[in-house]
Amino acid sequence: MVTLYDVPADELIEELADRLEDRIEAPEWSQFTKTGSAKELPPQDDDFWFVRAGSLLRKVATKGPIGLETLAVEYGSKKRGSNRYRVAKAKTSTGAKKINRVILQQLEEEGLVETAQGEGRRITADGRSFLDDAANDVFERLDRPELERYA
Repeated sequence: MVTLYDVPADELIEELADRLEDRIEAPEWSQFTKTGSAKELPPQDDDFWFVRAGSLLRKVATKGPIGLETLAVEYGSKKRGSNRYRVAKAKTSTGAKKINRVILQQLEEEGLVETAQGEGRRITADGRSFLDDAANDVFERLDRPELERYA
């Protein structure tokens, strides 16, 4: 059986995004909000919400139980100031917590993630099988000789 560790992360996240488009819906405000205080513009991709949901599901599965603070650091970036004047040194900034929180709540409603009291969120058995099914489909589509040992 192929698991999420056996396929490339970017291919798996794309497959998860396609599958999650049918199960969750992006809020109306998601097209206007930035993904962190260090960003100047909101995301330009139409499927940003579903790609982030797939990425979050994979992170919860690999690093879980994991909390919102840790996820905000994971999705953070460098805060460099404006483009015109660079006076201060670059600092790191955390990502937006509301985006992650709402996506995790949607994944909880679908039964893919559950809350572990005091520890954060962790993957459920349904979530694990959802990930493994997606990984199996990705594995079958890939034509890469270095992945043959997992077949």
